[in-house]
Amino acid sequence: MAAEEKWKGWVSKEQKEAEHGGEREPRVLLGRQLPEPRRFAYAALCGISLAWLFPENEQSSFRTEFIKGFVKWLDLPDDVLPAMTAFVDGLGGEGTEAFTEILLKDPILKENPLLITQDLLSFSLRDGSYDARARVLICRVSWLLGIPLEGLEVLEESLLESLKEQKEEESETAEVSRKKKERRKKLKRYLLIGLATVGGGTVIGLTGGLAAPLVAAGAATIIGSAGAAALGSTAGIAVMASLFGAAGAGLTGYKMKKRVGAIEEFEFLPLTEGRQLHITIAITGWLCTGKYGSFTAPWSSMLHSSEQYCLAWESKYLMELGNALDSLLNGFVNMMAQEALKFTVLSGIVTALTWPASLLTVANVIDNPWGVCLHRSAQVGKHLAHILLSRQQGQRPVTLIGFSLGARVIYFCLQEMAQEKDSQGIIEDVVLLGAPVEGEAKHWKALTRVVSGRIINGFCRGDWLLSFVYRTSSVQLNVAGLQPVDLDDRRMVNMDLSSVVNGHLDYMKQMDTILKAVGIKTKECQLEEKGSGSLFSPQTKTSQRAAGSEARGEENTRREEDEAGGSTCPTPDRSTS
Repeated sequence: MAAEEKWKGWVSKEQKEAEHGGEREPRVLLGRQLPEPRRFAYAALCGISLAWLFPENEQSSFRTEFIKGFVKWLDLPDDVLPAMTAFVDGLGGEGTEAFTEILLKDPILKENPLLITQDLLSFSLRDGSYDARARVLICRVSWLLGIPLEGLEVLEESLLESLKEQKEEESETAEVSRKKKERRKKLKRYLLIGLATVGGGTVIGLTGGLAAPLVAAGAATIIGSAGAAALGSTAGIAVMASLFGAAGAGLTGYKMKKRVGAIEEFEFLPLTEGRQLHITIAITGWLCTGKYGSFTAPWSSMLHSSEQYCLAWESKYLMELGNALDSLLNGFVNMMAQEALKFTVLSGIVTALTWPASLLTVANVIDNPWGVCLHRSAQVGKHLAHILLSRQQGQRPVTLIGFSLGARVIYFCLQEMAQEKDSQGIIEDVVLLGAPVEGEAKHWKALTRVVSGRIINGFCRGDWLLSFVYRTSSVQLNVAGLQPVDLDDRRMVNMDLSSVVNGHLDYMKQMDTILKAVGIKTKECQLEEKGSGSLFSPQTKTSQRAAGSEARGEENTRREEDEAGGSTCPTPDRSTS
């Protein structure tokens, strides 16, 4: 609370100064303007964090290239490279707290550590590509410094405000356009002063709207190729085109030109009107007549990003499945029987002989549409993988979330991506809810190759319907949607949703509650105090600075827990491991 209030107070103060300060020049503070000992601590903290986040051998080149570029960015001497290389290779982890304290002792950073987030974002976007691993690193370092995650989100949104203003300028009257150009020219002059101490790069001045307080603080973001000095330049436009994909249309610009295999329908529907530097794709697991007859219905309250899409796929078959599910539960199986079935599943003694004969006699009602959709979901997942690999969404991190067969689409998407080259750095987080896929850890290991942040497995132990459709399968006792996935990786987060989900259909009906439980922001909580959404925060609604301090003090404890295996959240109140 204290850290967030301090940050908000700083924003408010700078905004007032911007409104009344007239011609006051913005301050431009970049990482290389820190004293050399603090620049060393800054780079070391990033190196240690990279090693903790991405220790795998296949991530070695990313860690090494990142730290080499970052040493140059901070204008550190080349003779520090051996030490930094050692940090990214896993040595010196015990120095996390010391390096953090050194950074926070800087007078300017002590007042506003958000400048570190700004600088890391600037570095990560310098070539027009926003790697998901870089965003995860920014979240990690920001959290260690006690910076609310919303600080990063505001900085990202501010960049888009700049782009929006640039486009609006083209369609306004000549007088308004002239005034804007004059103001932009003045800002450009200030930015070039700061640029002279940094070297080449496209400079984007954060102006207007949400960006106003950041402009007052001099939050100029450095992106891209040498020689360009404004967003309107050819190079600057090229950088933004790289970030946002084909002609800036993003995923809405994708149309399946011809039938792919057995797939008949595949289209991205916008859930929001905004644009963002990271996007979210939601995947519905079935459709049914009435309130939930559209792909977008379950996700109406989700607000994980300003740019969200819903995948529309095979609606004819998903509608048949949804109506079959509805008929099965509301017609053939009464509530008392459902409770009995739930108890049977929870007891762990499910066999073909324990299912009621009355249920087995109508099994074909669900078996046929389920089998069809089970096959098609795998095909759709593989197709989605190639869409993402082709960067139709641009060079931006993607979060995937889905329930039931939608989660299965995600699972097969990730499995397909893991077999391809250049698949890393695209996916930030994935959330699989009630996933009808195998739950053995060996089948999930491949997912860690392509997911940079969290792999959340939301399950319900008493989901009798999911158990029933797997009754003839050899993997019926190892279904991810029924149990935790025991994967020894820091990305793996198991969440027991049994207190929220009473049956498989609740994944659609209780989606608002489930989203909050897994740490996904909704419209309802948009204005509430944030902090629980941090990728690394072990608590909710507490001081981020206090959380960061506690985390640094318990780093060894967390590491021991990670080594023990994927963490299981016993209740849906914890959003991260």
